[in-house]
Amino acid sequence: MTVYVIALLCVVGLAIGQILFKVSAAEITASGSIFSPKAAIALLAALCIYGVTSIVWVWILQKVELGRVYPLMALAFILVPIGSHFVFGEHFQAQYFIGVALIMIGIIVAVRA
Repeated sequence: MTVYVIALLCVVGLAIGQILFKVSAAEITASGSIFSPKAAIALLAALCIYGVTSIVWVWILQKVELGRVYPLMALAFILVPIGSHFVFGEHFQAQYFIGVALIMIGIIVAVRA
């Protein structure tokens, strides 16, 4: 696997972590308690994913310049709403697709610079 593929996996991990944070928050709201088992499990899973992703990210930064790989993090702005659509039934506005196109163009330009 190339470093860029691993960096993309980090972005996916961060997006999954965000979804899990939302699952935890929703469960805390529903149960009225931060000590809800479902909330605690989701929160712990999110923190673990963030921890592993951070360690892998440091490894990536040993291999690639930050300015070349960091633009890939913008993909999280695409993946998190898509995940929230499937997990929580959130809907997209038309502007979202324009934003996705602009983000993709920006990522391509920045990574190839």
